[in-house]
Amino acid sequence: MSTPPLPPSPVPQSSLVALQAGAVVSRTLVKTGGGTVTAFAFDTGEALSEHSAPFDALVLGVEGTADVTISGTSHRVSAGEILRLPANESHALRATTPFKMILVMVKA
Repeated sequence: MSTPPLPPSPVPQSSLVALQAGAVVSRTLVKTGGGTVTAFAFDTGEALSEHSAPFDALVLGVEGTADVTISGTSHRVSAGEILRLPANESHALRATTPFKMILVMVKA
């Protein structure tokens, strides 16, 4: 099932992706050669395991809180905050409450 594209009008960030119990849910909002924009929803305790990416990325907190670890240093990200994930540095995320974020991956 394909997700419909975003309309050319304002949309509440919190409505971009729905929380699901015991799950991580994502929705790609933009995908181009220059990068991607993806909305994520994490139930409490859900996580993305440690990994790295060859590009910088921005985590934009929409709702709730999560702990994001970058190269062994933990950062608490809350709604309304932005955190940069540097290229080629390991990072991981664990939701401490139900958490929604927008991830902007910059490739060019």
